[in-house]
Amino acid sequence: MTDLTFPQSIDRTRKHRVIFLILERVELLDLAGPAQVFDTAVTMGVPYSLHFCAANPEIQSAQGLLLAKLEPLPPVKAGDLVMVAGVKSAYYCSDRPLLNLDVCRWLANAYAAGAEIASICSGAIALGEAGLLNGRRCTTHWSLVEVLQQSFPAAHVLDMVLYVSDRNITTSAGIASGIDMALSLVEQHHGSKLAAEVARWMVIYLRRDGSQHQQSAYLEYRGHLHSAVHRVQDWLAEHAVESASLAELAVVAKMSVRSFSRAFKEATGLTPVQYQQRLRLEVAATLLNNADLSIETVAARCGFEDTRHFRRLWQRHFGTTPSMVRKQQNQHSISKPALDTNSSLN
Repeated sequence: MTDLTFPQSIDRTRKHRVIFLILERVELLDLAGPAQVFDTAVTMGVPYSLHFCAANPEIQSAQGLLLAKLEPLPPVKAGDLVMVAGVKSAYYCSDRPLLNLDVCRWLANAYAAGAEIASICSGAIALGEAGLLNGRRCTTHWSLVEVLQQSFPAAHVLDMVLYVSDRNITTSAGIASGIDMALSLVEQHHGSKLAAEVARWMVIYLRRDGSQHQQSAYLEYRGHLHSAVHRVQDWLAEHAVESASLAELAVVAKMSVRSFSRAFKEATGLTPVQYQQRLRLEVAATLLNNADLSIETVAARCGFEDTRHFRRLWQRHFGTTPSMVRKQQNQHSISKPALDTNSSLN
């Protein structure tokens, strides 16, 4: 396996500690899936540091594997990310809480200090015990939705979603959805391009929300073997919001304009302009999560000089308006619209 290349867009000044809180009878995939996402990002040059911590130096996993030499729970500060993996169902379906008093206080203090908090599967129960779900939208594994709501009636538990974020706390449905959630956190920290590269390296689809499964525009149209077209796609991914003429792209491809235009359309089914528009809409879908940005500002930051043109493209491609998507995000915490791979951009 070859070494990973470092995407140019990585912000290496934004350092993150990713602290995994490991509980007794932890589910291995709940722990290993997100850890693999962040570790892959590290291999790509992202300044994450991973720490596996617990109240005891040894923890028995749900699958019988003994996890040893775990770090003690460290002081947590703003900028840290605390991940709480789920545990075996038989272990928490009893009257005893998941967290002892010291761990409960540590988790609550971590949030109070400004850390991001995320849970996988039944890890949401631990967040509830620490008082972190009161008044928040949250989710968990489908089999635990009613349990979570009954245990913590002040929480707003959502069903049929992969993950949901609310005021610096993210919860996921568990098992494989922990990977989806971790990718979304990488995307929040370092952008869509990096998250898509991590997903592609892990040979998984990048799903963005709980109701619609989408593949990132950065991953689509890559099934061909034309190296020059791949080179231009890489360049466009790094410069999605910039203006680029066919002549400039042909230089990147090291081909004539005519040959490049024909090769790109044959390899991807889109013109270079259509492909760049897809990338820009991907950027826009991320920016729409920021309620402080107007639709006009989002359009401008994505390289659209005319907001009306941006709205028309969005409507044609997604079948709705940017304003409606933002309204749905506020109501249901949907992070992105689904890409319709059968639609086209003109």
